[in-house]
Amino acid sequence: MKAKAYSTTGKARAADFELPDSLFDGTVNESVLHQVIKAYQANQRQGTHSTKTRNTVRGGGRKPWRQKGTGRARAGSVRSAIWRGGSIVFGPQPRSYRVRVPKQVRRLAIRSALNARAEGGELIVVEPFALEAQSTRALVALFEALELEAGNVLILTDGLKNDVYLSARNLPGVEVRPWGEASAYDILWSDVVIVEESAFSGDDGEATEDEEAS
Repeated sequence: MKAKAYSTTGKARAADFELPDSLFDGTVNESVLHQVIKAYQANQRQGTHSTKTRNTVRGGGRKPWRQKGTGRARAGSVRSAIWRGGSIVFGPQPRSYRVRVPKQVRRLAIRSALNARAEGGELIVVEPFALEAQSTRALVALFEALELEAGNVLILTDGLKNDVYLSARNLPGVEVRPWGEASAYDILWSDVVIVEESAFSGDDGEATEDEEAS
């Protein structure tokens, strides 16, 4: 499988870049992608929602009226769930939504996401960035040369490159991740994935996400 190759200024190279076969085999496992994306989104939930039950709502310690003889329905507390200002029945309580996904499944999801972007022509390979300092203008010029006017862009760098991150942090819809730290959600979130050519040189180009999605 091949991908379009460009320089850091957006100039197209004569030959396409040959993607490593160990990672780009054309397999897109949609069921695994669905499982991993749902787990990722569940892990983003804080689970801090909390409603007051009859035991925790303040007040209501005194019986509002006597049990019999008033003609009204029996009532033991003004904080009953059927009263205005009362408690909540079966309301949400703090809990963890965390879903653990095996590392092999997460890696398969990442490969599937990358293959989906590569097959759709939405994966671009560029030469290693050589920014001497933070330069948002340089990235904007690259996007204009690549005709990336709208949509989300994910930049995968060869290792941690703070200059690239600082250059892109003010651009809406642009995220920067070191190669190997992007999740399947990050890849599918983006409309275009830009990968540094040197990122494929290590570990046979294997993209792994060592940390559990959180």
